[in-house]
Amino acid sequence: MSIESREEFKNGMLAHRPVALANNVTTKNTREIFDTNSSKPIQLFNDDCSRQTIVVWFSCGAASAVAAKKTIEKYGHQADIKIVNNPILEEDEDNRRFLNDVQEWLNHPIEIAKNANFPDCSAKTVWHQRRYMSGVVGAPCTTVLKKQARQQWENENYFTDIVLGFTFDEVKRHERFILSERSNVLPVLINEKITKDDCFNIIKTAGIELPRMYKMGYPNANCIGCVKSTSPSYWNHVRKMHPEVFKERADQSRHIGAKLVRYKGQRIMLDELPANAIGRPLKQIPGFDCGIFCEEHRQANDNNANEIEISKTS
Repeated sequence: MSIESREEFKNGMLAHRPVALANNVTTKNTREIFDTNSSKPIQLFNDDCSRQTIVVWFSCGAASAVAAKKTIEKYGHQADIKIVNNPILEEDEDNRRFLNDVQEWLNHPIEIAKNANFPDCSAKTVWHQRRYMSGVVGAPCTTVLKKQARQQWENENYFTDIVLGFTFDEVKRHERFILSERSNVLPVLINEKITKDDCFNIIKTAGIELPRMYKMGYPNANCIGCVKSTSPSYWNHVRKMHPEVFKERADQSRHIGAKLVRYKGQRIMLDELPANAIGRPLKQIPGFDCGIFCEEHRQANDNNANEIEISKTS
């Protein structure tokens, strides 16, 4: 990858410049080769890197842990590596144990990046102040505690490239991210064709216990009671495993007026959800991972929101 002058990375932020397209164009981390028989470019991945500074955004999940490991293995000899995490108060406390275990496995420190305006890192604080929990435009907790925290870190730190936990199952998410936000993403997992299941196996083989949220049957290690999910299966799982959290979300959403769950094709309040309502099995629910790229899942959730719910008869 051709590295531009450091002047283009003022204050740690990538300077966005118009790119003059030619017959064969190399941008930060993708190449667009124009088919001679078509005006549409063919998108190719290019993860070559000369010595610069790469930041890996670690979300306390298996994929971002493996992405950090692969980044160090591939680029550690030629680039400075930074690994950064955005803590969220509503995450399960075992996520911190997993972070420490991964830090030891990587033999590399993991930095913490917080939004200076929300030092308690609490999603509940964000919802209260914004009087908004989740909807078609996403969730403010992600914007404030993940995206803005990341942007504040970027404004204060020099870097040239970023690595996210996009797996080989998530090529479309990677493509949407580089089109909507930035192109200097190194797709280390995608290029090695590493899937989510592969990441779980790599972590287990390393002798690291996965975050206990997985053992509890949750599809990810997000905050307990993630408001980006509209699935009745998910929310009734929260009601079963963490009844106190379910009540907190139900009470706060009722106070704010947020209809967080979709039942029989309609948005309803959490406290209106029948305890026996189910939708898709948790592992089949479109992902609602929480990270600096989690809004990439929002469209997928909306497109699949009309899932069929049924009620069990007791």
